Amino acid sequence: MPYTAAPAAAPVRLPTREALLRRRRGWIFGLTGDEFVKFVFQGNAAISVVVLSLITFTIFRDAVDFLPQNRENLRIYRLAGLELVDLLRQQVDDHKALSRYLGAIRQSEYARLTGRLQLAPTEATRRLATFDVFAERFTETDIAQEALLGDMTELASGLKERQKIAADLREAKQNYLAAARTADPARATTLRRQAEAIVVEEIDFAREIQPLLGRRADVAAGNARLLAALSPIAASTPRLDDSVLQQRLEKFQRLAVAYIVGVPLTEKKMAGWDQSRPVTWLESFNAFAFGRDWVTASFWQDWYGILPLFTGTLLIAVLALILAIPLGVAAAIYVNQVATPVEQRLIKPGIEFISAIPSVVLGFFGIAVLGETLRRLSQLPALDWVPGFPISERLNASTAACLLALISIPTIFSLAEDALNNVPRSFKEASLALGATRLQTVLRIIVPAALSGITAAILLGFGRVIGETMVVLLCAGNRIEIPNLAAGLGVVFEPVHTMTGIIAQELGEVVRNTIHYRALFMVGVVLFLLSLLINWLAQKIVRRYRLAPA
Repeated sequence: MPYTAAPAAAPVRLPTREALLRRRRGWIFGLTGDEFVKFVFQGNAAISVVVLSLITFTIFRDAVDFLPQNRENLRIYRLAGLELVDLLRQQVDDHKALSRYLGAIRQSEYARLTGRLQLAPTEATRRLATFDVFAERFTETDIAQEALLGDMTELASGLKERQKIAADLREAKQNYLAAARTADPARATTLRRQAEAIVVEEIDFAREIQPLLGRRADVAAGNARLLAALSPIAASTPRLDDSVLQQRLEKFQRLAVAYIVGVPLTEKKMAGWDQSRPVTWLESFNAFAFGRDWVTASFWQDWYGILPLFTGTLLIAVLALILAIPLGVAAAIYVNQVATPVEQRLIKPGIEFISAIPSVVLGFFGIAVLGETLRRLSQLPALDWVPGFPISERLNASTAACLLALISIPTIFSLAEDALNNVPRSFKEASLALGATRLQTVLRIIVPAALSGITAAILLGFGRVIGETMVVLLCAGNRIEIPNLAAGLGVVFEPVHTMTGIIAQELGEVVRNTIHYRALFMVGVVLFLLSLLINWLAQKIVRRYRLAPA
């Protein structure tokens, strides 16, 4: 038979090095062991972006509906006439404030007569008889307007209560109808009958508001009588022997004149008040961003103004930085440039250990020890010259600021020391070679060269202070008011509330998806953006002015 050539043998392919490594190390999710470890440990940036995106989405998702809900809240406030009544209420409150101012002057004069002059109480009361008659006459001038305010308040609050009942019934009816659409036929019929049985009152606000509008004529007549009585009283203000109290009394006279001038302006505002004027989106935003009141669960009107919370947060943060910056930066300079190795091994762990103390423990320390100690110290007669002394509240902005300064010192110290370490060693050697002392080298060469890093450390410490919750919740006093800057330096001893504190205090008890709930998330949005801005500025400073290490 004819000869047939054998088929050529296939070339032998040796396994590559990567294949051998895969066989030896095994596969994990289609990756080698090295590739898997690389994927896990180099994915920090992606994980951070995902986590940040989830946080941002969660906060903004629950906060986005606040402005429409607040707009509706302000719309009902206007339709029910509460806005009109509050114009008169502000006038009455201003009159009461003047009466309280007179009472405070009277109390100070009585204390002077019975204390410094050592008069008997009956004699001191006799000397104050003229002042008491004057104060009583002033207080009685507003009795008629207070009664009128009570009547108008009853009308407006009653109308708002009817609207609230109607809104609740309308929501219940919608819930029944929504449940009927998904229920079985028998159950759906029952739910529809229950929905039909609910009668929702349709309120005609334009008609219902007429009795309230009719009271504006009574307000005008009452203001005319008020001005006629106030003018001679303000002109006949008595005099006091004490020069300081007399200055306060003269200030009262100026305030009374300003009040008299403002009464016609209030009347003019009430006359020009328009119930039908729509509430704009800008009004809804301004009521939150620049509102001076945070009032919840009120029978009258809920307000969600962030200004007192923002100013309280800023006051505490600034006080904390004033205390923390010198201590943290000075400690970093000393440890990095002056301290011996033994001192470094003692000081650095000691300062960094502070960050390991739970903030709630520091809060307990502030309540039990620091706050009470500062209050007792302020009562010493030798310290009466200090603004704000004696302290009336042991829990205030200064107590919280001292503890927040302690918390922020490790952050400022660690980052400032890193900035000092990044200064090239040649800077120091050249300065010393030119004959400069060690102190001159540190203050004129090392610190200026590391100033950008120190600034970034301070900004990150500021961010740490802004985001703290437990200390301010326990030690700041939680009074929702804008700090009284008229008190001068004494403002640091006033109780305040903060953005983090209000969220921790109220979020656990608020009903989900209500306007109050979404207002707290709006506060969280402001806090989130503020912290993000601070950290972004710090990172930008570090990246722009970073010095190469020696």
